[in-house]
Amino acid sequence: MSVWNDLQRLKPVERRAFLAAFLGWTLDSLDFFLLIFCVKAIAGEFHTQPSAIMEAVFLTQLFRPAGALVFGVLADRYGRRPVLMVNILSFSLIELACAFAPSLGVLLALRALYGFAMGGEWGVGAALAFETLPKEGRGVFSGILQEGYAMGSILASAVFALLFEHIGWRGLFVLGAIPALLAFYVQARVPESPVWLAGAKERKTGAYREGASAAPVLPPHLKEFLPTFLFLVLLMTAFMSFSHGTQDLYPTFLAVHAKLVPGTIGLIGVLYGFGSIAGGIAFGVLSEKWGRKPAIVAAALLSIPVIPLYAYGHTALTLGIGAVLMQFMVQGAWGVVPVYLTELSPGPVRATAPGLAYTLGALITSWNGVGQALAAQHWGNYPAVLAMTVAVVALALAGLTLLGREAKGAEMTAA
Repeated sequence: MSVWNDLQRLKPVERRAFLAAFLGWTLDSLDFFLLIFCVKAIAGEFHTQPSAIMEAVFLTQLFRPAGALVFGVLADRYGRRPVLMVNILSFSLIELACAFAPSLGVLLALRALYGFAMGGEWGVGAALAFETLPKEGRGVFSGILQEGYAMGSILASAVFALLFEHIGWRGLFVLGAIPALLAFYVQARVPESPVWLAGAKERKTGAYREGASAAPVLPPHLKEFLPTFLFLVLLMTAFMSFSHGTQDLYPTFLAVHAKLVPGTIGLIGVLYGFGSIAGGIAFGVLSEKWGRKPAIVAAALLSIPVIPLYAYGHTALTLGIGAVLMQFMVQGAWGVVPVYLTELSPGPVRATAPGLAYTLGALITSWNGVGQALAAQHWGNYPAVLAMTVAVVALALAGLTLLGREAKGAEMTAA
């Protein structure tokens, strides 16, 4: 009821801005996860090991910070709305190009470009949403917004289960170009962030009054933000290890170790995607009551008791239950991330700092999928690799979160 009431209170303009940010992240996630589900098939076509295909994930993560920096700076200077449109068109067209990759080398290069485009969407979309939404219920909106990532995973799971055997991985990548249509919705229905417009007006007025350039100049107090920014990079490193460490190898684990068929793997993916959404919303709501930090810590620690079902289940049913519970906790913690990073970032860099911290964390952990795959191949023990990842990363995430400061309810201004 709390979720529904918060959504009902939104004005049409606020609702459209939030929907644009949510759909952008959903469709970006869809394109990312299509590759994850097709690792085995792509490896077979290019006559290589799954670990070689997982290098595409590494390259995607490697180039995301560059995209976050470039698109973020452009959004802080020229506005959230036009940059978000360009961003969506970019990653959609690159996804389409991946469908026609003639070799593994070309595919890897395209996934690097995709990482650059993907890097910009999260920070720009979050800035547009939270600068438009009311302060009340931010935790709820954060939980829903972040679960656009889970919704993309669900869509990828569904199309993999239903269509992979008919159109193959290349056909799935063609479908992944559909997000380009969202850019037309943003153009027609979504206004610019009122906070950014106010800041642009202040900069223009100040420049005219002083006879200076209208280009934005970062105020000196942003130097004081540097320690917080470095903390956010460390925090996002732990978060990225938490999500990618429990997700990227899991479809391959289900196929290679558990020997499940694509339909069953896709079904499990859909189910744990819904578990992710439920977790993100639940802990987003709890963050409004408990605060951002306690909600993150609780979700991280509650993932540890789920390890036996998640990694050591002996049937599709037990593995499915474990995967749903695991992603409920993982994405429960993640549901607090958009609002927490945005509340901690000052206005002049609100489109740049959260996205850059987010993607730098992804870069630091970008070899995670390849490392897990190589470890599993070397030891022949997928369950142990997954179990150790969850235990170590959950404890690290909880510990880092406790070191941070609470920022629940911070005012969104251009300053």
